Amino acid sequence: MANILICDDEKDIVSALTIYLNAEGYTTFAAYTGEEALQIIATQPVHLVLMDIMMPGIDGIAATAKLRESSNVPVILLTAKSEDTDKVLGLNIGADDYVTKPFNPVELLARVKSQLRRYMQLGGTAEKENILTSGSIQLNDESKTVTVDGEPVNLTPLEYSILRLLMENPGKVYSSAQIYTKVWNSSAFGADGTVAVHIRHLREKIEIDPANPRYLKVAWGQGYKLEKGD
Repeated sequence: MANILICDDEKDIVSALTIYLNAEGYTTFAAYTGEEALQIIATQPVHLVLMDIMMPGIDGIAATAKLRESSNVPVILLTAKSEDTDKVLGLNIGADDYVTKPFNPVELLARVKSQLRRYMQLGGTAEKENILTSGSIQLNDESKTVTVDGEPVNLTPLEYSILRLLMENPGKVYSSAQIYTKVWNSSAFGADGTVAVHIRHLREKIEIDPANPRYLKVAWGQGYKLEKGD
């Protein structure tokens, strides 16, 4: 079954939708701000988003626009009748549908099923193959972007290629020579020092504490590996 993110600053609505969707067999994540929604999407496998428009901080429109920079996951807006202009704006920036509050649970479920069916048939599988996730790190190989806890990280092409290699094979140890050969496409002469420098820079960008890395670790005397994370 699919994973659905429910984002609304009204906790009663999130609670009611959680109960209803769980009863239909869906797994749900709860968020109460746009910031929380983007963080969950960056770290969890989400197949559809129910997004309220009016929220403090990053509202549903801004969160949807940000989401569309890296994902085609369906977004159904939860709107009030007075938000007609926002509905149009939301659809224009990438939302797939909307449901007006107070919503009919049967109608909502029908829209959820319709969007999930379209996503799985037309876009879901292809996108999943292009996105690699390790804990809070997400690499989108289509847009060539990396985020950590939902925040973009600027990597050089070589740093990006090293990270992608390790994320494609979590837990596998690569020697400096193997990394150099695969990333630089050259013989591994002098690989140890060159790779070590790039690994250090990569840690400084993706780790909270580069001196005690959570993800990018050394297998002493063997090389480097990327831990999957929580």
